[in-house]
Amino acid sequence: MAKTYIFGHKSPDTDTITSSLVMANLEKALGNADAVACRLGGLNKETEYVLNYFDIEAPELIDDVEDDAQVILVDHNSPSESVDNLENAKILKVVDHHKLALETSYPLFYRAEPVGCTETVLFKLYKENGVEVTKEIASLMLSAIISDTLLLKSPTTTEDDVEAVKELAEIAEIDYESYGLEMLKAGTDLSDFSIEEILDLDAKQIDFGDVKSIVNQVNTASIPDVLEMQEDLEDGIQKIIDDEDLDIFMLLITDIVNSNSEVLVLGSQASLVEVAYDVTLEDNHALLEGVVSRKKQVVPIMTETASKL
Repeated sequence: MAKTYIFGHKSPDTDTITSSLVMANLEKALGNADAVACRLGGLNKETEYVLNYFDIEAPELIDDVEDDAQVILVDHNSPSESVDNLENAKILKVVDHHKLALETSYPLFYRAEPVGCTETVLFKLYKENGVEVTKEIASLMLSAIISDTLLLKSPTTTEDDVEAVKELAEIAEIDYESYGLEMLKAGTDLSDFSIEEILDLDAKQIDFGDVKSIVNQVNTASIPDVLEMQEDLEDGIQKIIDDEDLDIFMLLITDIVNSNSEVLVLGSQASLVEVAYDVTLEDNHALLEGVVSRKKQVVPIMTETASKL
């Protein structure tokens, strides 16, 4: 039989990588022996920490899929975040926690819920299908939920996420709070990354209505340490703005300890940030108190603000 390729979005994060592995395991348990976990980019340091901690091999790296290939999408459903030739593939299933951005000419299995992490949805699917959640699978699920919810502190966190973390921590036999903090801290080390890599780590093109935008987010334990690179970051951001013909580029520098973000903004529509958050950009950046979620605290607010101007 032909392979079924399972992958998450480009610039993969911990949820994307673990979800591809967990979904592939579920598919095999349900009889799809040819399911293959894949990824569409390199691993970030947080994800490397997770895989090394549990001695788990990373998914296969792919650039595209052959025409008519069978694919399953996890942690995304937007074609712009997927393989470049997705339109030539047959999408069998989608498991996600983002807004709907996909149109197909055929029916498919689609499961998306407004929870903090794709793994929370996958945990439910394991239960519903009577598939055992092993210690290894629980460890992957747990790591992703901690990552996406910033140790259950993000406003995207739901009761389903909280309950899943408690159950998975028991199965994995892990003190999730101490493990989670070390995992998040591991993902904040940017010392080995070039400016180009930092600006691509978790970059998503999310247009605010007619305002063409990219919002990137990096986690840190020290915002001042990241701002020491401001001049180089701005040079890199301006190049992306010019190359992609953007109206605005937002770099969210999120403090995982204090649950705030400093936003570094460039572009012709940078003033939208000032209006949206009632702040003043000084030297192109400002503190957004309590803002840690791009999905809930940036995209809807910026989109609404842009629609009124």
